[in-house]
Amino acid sequence: MLGLVDGTGLGCRVWVPPRVYAPQEDTFLLADALGRLPLTPGAAVLDVGTGTGALALAAARRGARVTAVDRARRAVVTTRVNAALAGLRVEVLRGDLLEPVSHRRFDVVLSNPPYVPAPEPGLPRRGPSLAWDAGHSGRALVDRICDGAAGVLRPGGVLLLVHSALCGVPPTLERLSRAGLRATVEDRRCVPFGPVLSSRRKWLEMRGLIGPGEEKEELVVIRAERAEEAGK
Repeated sequence: MLGLVDGTGLGCRVWVPPRVYAPQEDTFLLADALGRLPLTPGAAVLDVGTGTGALALAAARRGARVTAVDRARRAVVTTRVNAALAGLRVEVLRGDLLEPVSHRRFDVVLSNPPYVPAPEPGLPRRGPSLAWDAGHSGRALVDRICDGAAGVLRPGGVLLLVHSALCGVPPTLERLSRAGLRATVEDRRCVPFGPVLSSRRKWLEMRGLIGPGEEKEELVVIRAERAEEAGK
């Protein structure tokens, strides 16, 4: 389908085929944070777990040189199509998180990875849950991004990472700090449970991740900066 997203910092029409994560509240929150970030023309931007490519397109519209990565072949094709429809240049790579660009450095790294705590311990291998399930803790991919982000950021570069508070905000801040980045909470937003979390309410209560009757989750954008090199 084609859907027009308004008032989110995306401002674009994107093609959303079945089994590709459509832009939602977490996408919009991250887009707002990107919109507040000074972005010089030609800045190198990486979008990790790009999905439809909506965030990659938002950065490309501001004149950035954008690379988008996703492990799902369908998402890679979708992003390429959406970039072509928008008349924007986006390099789209298929691969596992930061691995396809481990030898490169970026001014900005964006990521809206799968982060939903799931009853299954491992990551799904196929199907729509690839876009949201991330093991019992919800941190299977978040932790890897935290550990690897410093290696692909230029000095002075910024990581913007969105995830649910259900998978823990302090662990993200601590992990980024251990990786040598200055990390803070950039933004927060409470949103009603969607169908996935609603279907898991009893399991989430049993795990102590939510209280009885809770129907909302908090989304957070984490900003982490790599220090400038001495003498710069």
